Amino acid sequence: MQKKSTPTQPAPQSTLQEWLDYIESIHSKPIDMGLERVEEVKTRLKLDTSNSVVFTVAGTNGKGSTCAMLESILVQAGFKVGLYTSPHILHFNERARLQGESVSDAQLVEAFEQVEAARTAGQSGTAEAVSLSYFEFTTLAILWIFCRQNLEAIVLEVGLGGRLDAVNVFEPDCAICTSVDLDHQAFLGNTREAIGREKAGIFRSGKPAIVSDPSPPQSVIDHANAIGADLWLFTRDFNFSGDKQQWAYGGRNIRRGALAYPALRGANQLLNASAALAALESVRDRLPMPAQSIRQGFLLVDWPGRFQVLPGQPTIILDVGHNPHAAAHLRESLDGMGFFPYTHCIFGMLADKDAQGVVTQLKDRVDHWHCVPLEGDRGRDSEALEQAVRAAGVEGQAFDWEGNVRAVQQGGIPKQIPERSLQKYSSLAQAYKLVTQAAAANDRIVVFGSFVLIAEVLKIREESRKASRMR
Repeated sequence: MQKKSTPTQPAPQSTLQEWLDYIESIHSKPIDMGLERVEEVKTRLKLDTSNSVVFTVAGTNGKGSTCAMLESILVQAGFKVGLYTSPHILHFNERARLQGESVSDAQLVEAFEQVEAARTAGQSGTAEAVSLSYFEFTTLAILWIFCRQNLEAIVLEVGLGGRLDAVNVFEPDCAICTSVDLDHQAFLGNTREAIGREKAGIFRSGKPAIVSDPSPPQSVIDHANAIGADLWLFTRDFNFSGDKQQWAYGGRNIRRGALAYPALRGANQLLNASAALAALESVRDRLPMPAQSIRQGFLLVDWPGRFQVLPGQPTIILDVGHNPHAAAHLRESLDGMGFFPYTHCIFGMLADKDAQGVVTQLKDRVDHWHCVPLEGDRGRDSEALEQAVRAAGVEGQAFDWEGNVRAVQQGGIPKQIPERSLQKYSSLAQAYKLVTQAAAANDRIVVFGSFVLIAEVLKIREESRKASRMR
């Protein structure tokens, strides 16, 4: 057996991608829960966020949208803001934003150099070298950038869980827990109670702990009370109401009316928006918030891949949701869109996700399933995905969509489209091209199931636009 070579640290003037490749290769496990190693390198880097108001956001679903709303409102209010989220969709730089703009390659490379120097200090005899996972390394690098910017507010999205996630080495002034449901069970536990306890690990004694899950696990409430956190519960401490034109927020001491609906679409976005407003209310002594900034923040917020409706016909919806809880919200959002003769779903999921549970939530809302493979160590091929769709009770036969498209293009007579169909494809590119051609102008296409899937679709669209401009 050939011995694995030791990764070589990138040379000066190396590119961002060279650094990312290196960071991915230096740790034995892609996910390695625990805070000791991160805390040690944080101390070496002298990272201090105490001059900023830090919001840490955990949850199964909704945490990214909540982070985006917080950022948008704070920027509109004129505060200097840093936002850290993960994963990215197209470019790594999306994970770190200053004033709503992604940081540059040069900023990231400089930060990576600093983290590498700190973690490998043992090689010069001053301290023991520390091994960091990809997420831990990049988290520290992005916070190094933030700590040099004199930010007034920092918004941190938890990557996985909360208690043992790398962002939890930074002290939050306000912690937010959005939904709690089953996901990442191998790391967090197999029940909502167990997972809730992990997510509640971001709470701090005496600090606001905003819980927007309408039915939170008792473990979340118990932990908040046990450590003396200032617990804010949805319906008890804050809520929302609204009609088709506008909505209102009610908190402990503040009521905000005549609010515009967030630009983010989806059935659960008012829940996320009310959590953001509760968080801002809880720190209003340090970050006073004008009403107009809140209105503008909701109007201008942008978060790709979260029930993102693309312009044009047929209607195309992109959603990164990848668990049954997210699928249930997607179903509600689809129901709110009005009538479409047929709904197509281009569906791809990683092998460690509950595809059958996801399909169970959506099977009565989708007419035509198009199963595509996802590549990589955690990938699932289209045949295995098709089997999961059938196991969820979906009935439908393969249909010659390509033949129908060809018949229409050649002026022939297409075959009668069945009420239900189930097809597997060799690639996402093949499925996306075919389905967008085969769907009628008044149909809709839902692309759903994974960040990886949405990233590939956006790449396909970006390449198509580039090709069109070159013609």
